[in-house]
Amino acid sequence: MVMLDRHHRKLIEEALDSQAGVVLLGPRQVGKTTLAQDIAEARDAVYLDLERSADRQILEEPDLYLDEQLGRLVVIDEVQFLPDLFRVLRGQIDRRRRKGFRTGQFLLLGSASRELLHQSAESLAGRVSYHELTPFTLLETGSEHLSRLWLRGGFPDSFLAKDDRSSLRWREDFIRTYLERDIPSFGLRIPAETLRRFWTMLAHSQGGLLNISTHASGLGVSSTSVSRYLDLLIDLMLVRRLQPWHSNAGKRLVKSPKVFIRDVGLLHALLGIGSLEALLGHPVVGGSWEGYCIENLISVAPRGTEASFYRSAAGAEIDLVLKLPDGQIWALEIKRATTPKVTRGFHTAAEELGARKRLLVFAGDKHVPGPGGVRALPLSHALQMLSDLA
Repeated sequence: MVMLDRHHRKLIEEALDSQAGVVLLGPRQVGKTTLAQDIAEARDAVYLDLERSADRQILEEPDLYLDEQLGRLVVIDEVQFLPDLFRVLRGQIDRRRRKGFRTGQFLLLGSASRELLHQSAESLAGRVSYHELTPFTLLETGSEHLSRLWLRGGFPDSFLAKDDRSSLRWREDFIRTYLERDIPSFGLRIPAETLRRFWTMLAHSQGGLLNISTHASGLGVSSTSVSRYLDLLIDLMLVRRLQPWHSNAGKRLVKSPKVFIRDVGLLHALLGIGSLEALLGHPVVGGSWEGYCIENLISVAPRGTEASFYRSAAGAEIDLVLKLPDGQIWALEIKRATTPKVTRGFHTAAEELGARKRLLVFAGDKHVPGPGGVRALPLSHALQMLSDLA
């Protein structure tokens, strides 16, 4: 299987060169282990996988083992299986700093969970850099694979499968494994069938405003339970809750978030969509394209970028608002159309926000200037513009 170069590698290596450690988070099977092993091969490093009982035994007395690895990069995979290890690592990092080993000491990999995020944030604050490894982006696959990436999603084994049928089978197995094995391994007792039904309900309403009570009624559970299910899927980096813009106190704005299945390949598997033809004829096609573009754009935006959407009671709307670390605001309209045209509501909203960049991401292949300072351009070009700022 041919693997693609990950643009995250440079970011992680730069972080290791300036920080004592890096915590690399992401859903299972997204490529964290492959990337970490590639990085480790270029350094004096040791690799431990805490899913293996032998490696967990090595860390039964963690200080004894880690003291012997002084000066080496220690890669610890699936670190959430030993949450108490974070307190040990805090002491290790501090002792190593005193001995002059201040950078490149630990690379910690974890399938995101509330337990992992809570423990690491509390114990390693100020000592490590956090990075999220996303599925493949269009910048990594190349724009010639836009349709393939849209249909199959960006999980490496799905995108690189020999054909669409094999890709769909992999994603179906991935969903089943997550529900039946991975989620229970985090100690979370939620019936797999109930969570699958909820996940599928979210898929049918891809990109719609969240309505907790509707989902609760459909599942026959409480609103509190639905909120808990949603938080879980968000913590596992499988679902995105895109918050509404909230800084304009003088306007009546929509307050409910939008919800997206983050990887569109999983979205399509949940809905039984196995081909591009089936996708183009499915009612979810618009929400699928919007989610596909949004995930790609957020993935390549500079670290610290805040993402939201804008919708006022008067109908002014922007699909994606990016507030960059330097404070500038980008307004992006997303349309699966070859005709570059935005609504009057977009212009109104962009003026209200004072958006510096006003872009229409559309299905054409050329840059097209439009009225009101809007520039229409393909997704790949918009991604390159954002990536150049990182």
